[in-house]
Amino acid sequence: MKHAPLLAPALLLAAASLASAQSLEDSVQRDYDTYLAPLFDHFHRNPELSLLESNTAARMAQELRAAGFDVTEGVGGTGVVAILRNGDGPMVMMRADMDGLPVEEKSGLPNASRVTQVDPITGATVPVMHACGHDVHITSLVGTARHMASHRRDWSGTLMLIVQPAEERIIGAQMMMDDGLWERFGKPDFALAFHVSAIVEAGKINITEGSPFAGADTVDIIIHGVGAHGAMPHRGRDPIVLGSEIVLALQTLVSRELPPRSPGVVTVGSFHSGSKHNIISDKAVLQLTVRNTSEETRTLLLEGIRRIAENMGRVAGLPEDLLPEVIVSEESVPPTINDAPLTRRLKAAWVEELGEATVIDQPDKGMGAEDFPFFTTDPAIPSVYWIIGGTPKEAFDAEANGGPAVPSHHSPLFKIEPEPSVTRGVESTVVALMTLIGNQ
Repeated sequence: MKHAPLLAPALLLAAASLASAQSLEDSVQRDYDTYLAPLFDHFHRNPELSLLESNTAARMAQELRAAGFDVTEGVGGTGVVAILRNGDGPMVMMRADMDGLPVEEKSGLPNASRVTQVDPITGATVPVMHACGHDVHITSLVGTARHMASHRRDWSGTLMLIVQPAEERIIGAQMMMDDGLWERFGKPDFALAFHVSAIVEAGKINITEGSPFAGADTVDIIIHGVGAHGAMPHRGRDPIVLGSEIVLALQTLVSRELPPRSPGVVTVGSFHSGSKHNIISDKAVLQLTVRNTSEETRTLLLEGIRRIAENMGRVAGLPEDLLPEVIVSEESVPPTINDAPLTRRLKAAWVEELGEATVIDQPDKGMGAEDFPFFTTDPAIPSVYWIIGGTPKEAFDAEANGGPAVPSHHSPLFKIEPEPSVTRGVESTVVALMTLIGNQ
């Protein structure tokens, strides 16, 4: 009996937390059943390409206004900014991207996209699909807006919701920043975002303290040569041979210069040169994608690429004015790096509110990139980017037993289980927001 007074507060706190979580889950589930499910269906059936998201943006603006937010359209192109001020407190930004991909949907789903659009890059008419789950993101953002607006008594501060265009081209975030995002609407104290994942079990929250998404650079190497007849190679300087040597030498950057525990990728995705069997060309072009998870790795790889290319040109006997040119495109993005203290704070809140079994720490084995860091790096804003699982456990079990493979993102077969993805997206976002601006 002596210990009863000590246990009672802990039991009461646990009971209150469980009741709160159950209340949130019930509330979000009801909203999904009555409102968000048909909204997701609409977005999935009607995807739009990067920079062409006019209808999606208009619908999102309509939904966020109806939830009670002050909405501004046309920010950085088709971007939408929604603000809800609710007394004193921090400003927290939550972002959702909205563009689809030029992919023909072959998922077999009853609501599969049949949309086509004229690609603004190629001018060709192409099929369009939500092959990366952005329909989950924007539907969850609406669910979050509706919940936060209907629970204003529980929090104090300013909520900024951003509907971002052109993430698939990693230019949309920068376009919104170039349009004076923080100057016009205020710089948030915290920035949040999540991505649904086909390789994580549906309903799980995957959160890591490090870099959930890599930085990416697009690099071109222009290799100059001296043209000649194919029967007289001694009269020229063959850029194809030099290009091949450069490709092989680049493989040593990750294997021999990057520390073994530091991830990095140098991929030559394209090699073009020549026009005929018996002509030694005077030019070759390599196209590279370079991935990193830190500025130190990025510097090492880019400087190494330039050093290898130029010096291999010298080895080939080229004069200084014909050395290979290394061009780093402006289409580059820094790595997404989660703020460690903020990550630990939100992870603890998710564990407490949604259950320990719900939260996992599963580093991504790939090096996919995101343009979310354009919002958070200059100026620096504490940020967290997490992953919501979107594939049912049964699908993973079937794959492990020799069944069909789980389709990847950007695949025409890509599909996400919408109910657990959208509801967990809303729940995790609401818990994160309440942790930062909730009434304590």
